[in-house]
Formats: sequence, structure tokens, C-alpha cells
Amino acid sequence: MSSTSSSRSRHEHAQASSSRTPYIEDGEDDLDVTSALDAHQSAELLDSDPLNGHLDKRISFKRKQKLSSVSSRFLSSPFNSSNPPSRPTSARTQRLHRSDTLGATDFIDAPADGGLHDTKDATALDWYVEGPGRRVGYDDLTAIDWIFEYAKERQRQRVLRDNTNGLLGLARQFADSSQIWVILVATGVAVGTIAAGIDVVSDWLGDFKTGYCSNVAAGGRFYLNKYFCCWGLDDFSKCMDWRSWSTAMGIQAAAGSWVMNFIIFSAFSVLFATIASFLTNIYASYAKQSGIPEIKTVLGGFVIRRFLGAWTLAVKSIGLCLSVSSGLWLGKEGPLVHVACCCANLFMKGFDTINSNEARKREVLSAAAASGISVAFGSPVGGVLFSLESLSYYFPDKTMWQSFVCAMVAAFILQAYNPFRTGKLVMYQVTYHSNWHAFELVPFAIIGIMGGIYGGLYIKLNTRIARWRRSKSNPLRNRPVLEVVVVTAATAIISFPITFLRAQSTELVSYLLAECTDIQTDHLGLCKSGKANTGVIFLLLLSAIIGFFLAAITFGLQIPAGILLPSMAVGALYGRVVGLIVEVWQREHPNFLPFAACEKDLTCITPGTYAIVGAASALAGATRMTVSIVVIMFELTGALTYVLPIMVAVMIAKWVGDGVHSKGIYEAWIHLNGYPFLDNRDDRPAPDVPVSQIMTRLEDLIVLTATGHTVETLNNLLRSHTFRGFPVVNNTVDALLLGYISRTELEYALRNATSSQRALPKTAECYFSHQALADPSNSLDLRPWMDQTPITLSARANLQLAVNMFQRLGLRYLVFADRGILAGLLTKKDVWFVLNEGDIDAQAEESQATTISRGANLLREEGVGEGQGLLGADPADEEDLSSRHG
Repeated sequence: MSSTSSSRSRHEHAQASSSRTPYIEDGEDDLDVTSALDAHQSAELLDSDPLNGHLDKRISFKRKQKLSSVSSRFLSSPFNSSNPPSRPTSARTQRLHRSDTLGATDFIDAPADGGLHDTKDATALDWYVEGPGRRVGYDDLTAIDWIFEYAKERQRQRVLRDNTNGLLGLARQFADSSQIWVILVATGVAVGTIAAGIDVVSDWLGDFKTGYCSNVAAGGRFYLNKYFCCWGLDDFSKCMDWRSWSTAMGIQAAAGSWVMNFIIFSAFSVLFATIASFLTNIYASYAKQSGIPEIKTVLGGFVIRRFLGAWTLAVKSIGLCLSVSSGLWLGKEGPLVHVACCCANLFMKGFDTINSNEARKREVLSAAAASGISVAFGSPVGGVLFSLESLSYYFPDKTMWQSFVCAMVAAFILQAYNPFRTGKLVMYQVTYHSNWHAFELVPFAIIGIMGGIYGGLYIKLNTRIARWRRSKSNPLRNRPVLEVVVVTAATAIISFPITFLRAQSTELVSYLLAECTDIQTDHLGLCKSGKANTGVIFLLLLSAIIGFFLAAITFGLQIPAGILLPSMAVGALYGRVVGLIVEVWQREHPNFLPFAACEKDLTCITPGTYAIVGAASALAGATRMTVSIVVIMFELTGALTYVLPIMVAVMIAKWVGDGVHSKGIYEAWIHLNGYPFLDNRDDRPAPDVPVSQIMTRLEDLIVLTATGHTVETLNNLLRSHTFRGFPVVNNTVDALLLGYISRTELEYALRNATSSQRALPKTAECYFSHQALADPSNSLDLRPWMDQTPITLSARANLQLAVNMFQRLGLRYLVFADRGILAGLLTKKDVWFVLNEGDIDAQAEESQATTISRGANLLREEGVGEGQGLLGADPADEEDLSSRHG
């Protein structure tokens, strides 16, 4: 499909999609500052390209040179049909635009209110001379302007300091600085409370699949799980209050009892998963999966409306209780990060100074994310490091302190609730009593290698399944709830006969990490001795293999699901296998030279320590995190002496994992969904070519001239083109760069000018440069809405420099000029495409139905229905997506 036809089909679909009615109320919007726009205007904005570019680029940079020089599209008005002017050849330097700052110094005689505040007053714009322009807000699926947002915050702080007079001024400044702490403390309290509720409910529902608590003397206590129902008993087999479903039905035969328990176990598993998937697909589709890839993208400066709304929070919390208890190979640890960010986003809505600044909001979200890991693993410090290492795009020192406070409050609240009545924050928190020996570094290194292989293969398999799941060859492609039912039923059928797989994931990990001396009742048969060890090793290894495939299939379903706990479970399984093998070897051959370091009459090998090293290696192999995993595992075990073995395994797992697959699981899903996330820590070299070979050149741009427009012609231009913004030049001959105006600001300015308050006629003149003789009552000065100081770079610069500017500064677009003459433009999505082109080519060769197909559908530009946001879908699938989610 050609570039032109592809663009046309997308534009037609965008027009069709604007008529769809969202199923989530507008009051639940998050990360959206378009409060000044009415609902009708917001719907119109969804018709356009949601990414901040001008050229709807659908081709790779390898084909860039093949673009024909089509007729010039300079527009002094939308109806200009003059012959295309030649590219300027003279080296004119009438004026150079500043490209190094967008700060408050760009404003001359700004008003006392700060000047950088978003304003809708279009009648008092004469003070504005030069600067980044006023902003209306950000559309859904657009990138934020980090430089503008921080400049706006600095200007607000300056005005606040200038007005600090007397006690009232000091009180105002104190109240302003304390707002973020109120949000973070409230977030910590909410996250701790929600996490405790999820723990209690999911444990009860998980045990409810096997039986219920019955105590006639106490009037019945069916609301207790098995652990609390049999409180105080070392052997649950002696617990008379807990009744299995077969016993409750009076079935005495062993075979009949097993069959009945299996049927009820499977039925409840399917029921819980079905309800969770139904709620997710109907009420908040952004509640699906872990949410961490989207959080990384949001923290990187991307706007996704409703992703952090109240409906998402409610559905995610309820869905986690159901999905975890269904027995699927998933976890709640990653999704709790999404829950924490939802809580923070809702609390921010009560503080306009933070909620109106997208950059400050992302600092708060970075701090809130730490509380999710804090309550998930009982690891406050690990949560802070997780946010720093894996999530945050911008993480200054003040954000680290804020993250620490939020994580600490959340852990304190969870500890106060004490949901397990054990004094521990999580069920699988253990303590080790013995030390390790030097010879054990060899098996620990082997476990690290296994973790890297697991992580790399898991990511490859999971992404292949995800692409197949979205392809037309999947018979359940348009039936996500039915797909969840099928996978859950298959999981229950496979898991029930195997003891290790039948247990809840948290219970399984708890037993695998514990020492046999601390296990009061060996329900899973982990601590058998003698020849029985062979059977245990076989079952553990079989469970690890089955768990690997089940986890790869489960992650990606339309259901709240995380990958951290399943990875820990698989790693603990194969780690325990290695530990048991070494234990048997040491017991059978005590005189072997490496075992000479073992003390007599003391336990030499502790398989539980191998399990936690295996869990850490699997996490590192899947996520490619390092420091945060070591700290999390240390806080789980409380054993400082095992930090070195964990570090060795994590380091090797990351190296091996990078060799098998270059991306972690979250980065792989960001790439799979086509999110325009440019990691500022990505050190991959860009193609060694001049940026002029990549940018959208002058003759291929739609450019606005300084004069020659009316309100009507500009509206016609916006209806004809869906580009997110337009460079502004003095005329089509010189092409002297004057600035850049975003589509959102231009639409708002035109709408405001023709409103009842100002009532300009459609024939009113519009201009982008100073006009001494212009009549303000019958003309529209658009300079205040134009960025007159865009970041510019020479077209002769190397592409690597441009990429670094996008990554380090968080730019939305970069304008290229030679001595003030416009040469071209590069957008964030162009850079994303260039950096990921090799991977996209490989995927396209693997499957013709790949989700991201050769860039023609690289970054999805139409709304796919509220909360759907599947970037990179096949264009042939657009009609189906519209009917499904419209």
C-alpha cells in the first residue's frame, strides 16, 4: 500500500471513529488537561493524528530517498494552487531563532500572573512578543512538551516567591510545597489498604475452590480461608472445621471425591477468571495485564487518557482479586504499581497546581509507583529502586525522597492491617538461619544461566503468542472473554493433578523459599528424604516447564495480570531442583573435596536458598532489572549474607538474557504495542547518517505563511489535514522560520475567535507576524498561540545528535533550519521508527499478520474506542476494532 493511500485510509477511519460514544464518563479522564474544551471539541480532536508530527510517515528511512518531489504544499491559504517555489538557495540571515531555551526569559513584559499559565483569554494578547506560546492542553495519545511544562512551573514558582509577603505569603508558600506530600501520604494509605484487601479476598477465594470453613458452634465461618479456619493447628489434615466440597456433598469414595473436587475447582477457576475478564473488557479495558509498559510510556511523556482513572482503579482492584484466585499463572505485584499510580492520579485532581502540569504529575506518579512494589513484596527500599531503575524517565533527588516516603507509608499501613496475622508484609516472606559456602557459587552461577535462558525464551514465546493472538488466524481474536475461559479451563485441568501447580502462586512461592525446619506442615511434600527426593525433583522440574508455558500464554490475556510472581515461581522451582540435587550429592558423597567446608552435624545445603536465588535470576532474566531485584530479595529474606549469591545470579541472568533477547519483557511489550517511548537510558547507536536523510524535508511539509489567511481558510486547512502541527514561515520564497503552531492551539484560537464573546467573521484576516496596520476588531493575531522559539538544529547535524536531544530533553518535534531558513522537521515518532526499524523488519518477515507491520501501521493514529489504545493494529482490522469497541 502506498504512503498516500495509507494516509487516506487512516484519515477516513479517523472520521468514522469520531462518532463513537465512550463508555467511560468524561469525569474519569486522567492525564488530560483539556478542561477548556467541550465534549464536542474533544471528539473532533480524536479525529486527528494523536502523535506530535507533521508528516504521516509510513516508510522506513531506507526508502526515504525514493520519495518523489511532489508539487509543493506551501500554503498561504488552503486554496493556493500556485506552482511550487524552488528551495531557497541564498544564504539569508535575516533573523535566527533561539534554539537553546524556552524559559521565562523569552517573555517580554509578561503579566504578573506568570505569563506561562494556560489561558483562554483571547482579547488581551498584545503583551506577548516572543516565547513558546500558550497551551490549551494535550490530546489523547500525544506527547507532552517537557521543556514547556518545566518552564511553566519555574515561572509559577517565581511569581509565588515574588508575592511572598508577611505571614500570609509564607503560609501560601508552605501550603503550595506541602501539596505533593499530602498526595503521596494519601496514596500510601490507599495503596496499603487496597493491597491488604486484595490479599485477604484473593486468599479466601483461592481456598474456596477446594472447600469452605464450617463451624456449627460458632454459627459458621465460611468467610475464613483455610489458614485462619485451622488457626493454631500444625497439621491441616486434623482440622475438622475445614470441609472439602466432596465431604460436604457426602461423597466417601476416593475416586468420586477426587472427581468432584476437580470439577468444582475448575468451575470456580473459570468463573473467577470470566468475571474478571468481563469487567475489564466492558468497563475499563486499560485495567488489563500489568499496566507497567503503559506506565513506563506515560512517565516517558505520553498522554493516555483514562488509563489512570477511577474506573480503571476499581476494575483493576476487583479484577486482581478474581484473576489471582482463579489459579492462572499470573501475579498481582506488577498490577499493584498500576493501582498505586491510579490512586495518585485521583488524589492529584484535588490540587490544580500539580494536576495542571504534566511534568510534575509524572514526578508524583514515579514516587507513587514505588508504593506498589513496596506492598507487593514488603520491600519499601526495593520499591524506590524499582521505580528508579525500571519505570521513571526523569527521577531527580527530590523524587527519590518522595518515593521513599510514599513507599514507607504504604508498607506501614499494610503492616498495620497485618492481613496474614503473621507480622509479615507478604505471605512468602522468609528468614534463613544458615550461611552459604564458597563452592555453592558454582551452582548459583548455573542458576543464573538458567534464569537468563528462561527470561529470553519467555519473552520470545510470549511476544510470538501475542502477535498470533492479534492476527486473523486466531479463532478467538474477537472474543477475549471466551479466550480467557479456554485458557483458564486448560490451566485448571493441567494444574489440578500436580500438587505444586494446584497451589496458589503465593502459597507455592512461600513453600519453595522456606527452609524445611520452618515448614510446620509439608503439604506439598517438599521435605521428603531418601529415594522420595527423586520424585520431588521430577515433579518440581515438570512444574517449572509447565509453568513456563502457562505463564507465556497467560500474560497478554484481557485480564489483570502480572509477570513478576509467575517468574518468581518458575525460578524458585528450578532453583529448588538445583538445591535438592546439590543436597543429595553432598549427602551421598560427603568426602568430595568441595564439601570439605561443610560443618559436621550441621545442615550444609539449604534448598530454600537456591529457590530464592532462582527466583531472583528468573526476575532478572525476564525484566532485566538488577539492583532493585537484589534489594527486594534481601528485604524478603532478611539475610544479608545471601546478597552476594543473589548478585552473582542476577548479573549472569541479565548477561545471558541480553544475549538471548535484547529487550526485557516490559520493553518488548512497549515495542509490540507501538508506544512511542524513547528511553533516555538507551545507549543503542543511531544510524550513522546525516539527519537530512531522515527528516521530513521542506518540500514535503505543509507550511503556514505569516499572512494571507482567514478564519475560514484555516478551518478548511484543519479539515483537510490531520497533522498535529504546522511550521510557520514568512513566505514561500524565503521560507524564513517564524515558529511552529500546534493543531490543538490553532483549533482553539479559531474556535474562540468565532465564539459569541468575540464574534469574528469567517473572513477575518489571520496572521502570524506583526502587522502594524491590522485592525484588532476584524483580525486575529495568532502569535500568542505559536511557539516562536522552537528547538532548532542544523540539517547538516548527525542523526545521533538529534536522537540524543529527543531522549534527553523529551522533545515532541525538532525543527531544522540553515541560517534561519526552514529545512525540515523531525518528530518523536519518526525517531522511534528509525531506532526500531530493524526489529520491525524482522517481525514483518516472521509473520504477514504481525501487529506492527512495516511501519504502515506503526503508530496507530485513530481512536480504537475508549481505553483500547492498541497501537499498530492491522489497517484491515480497523472496521472490526471499531465495531468491537465503539
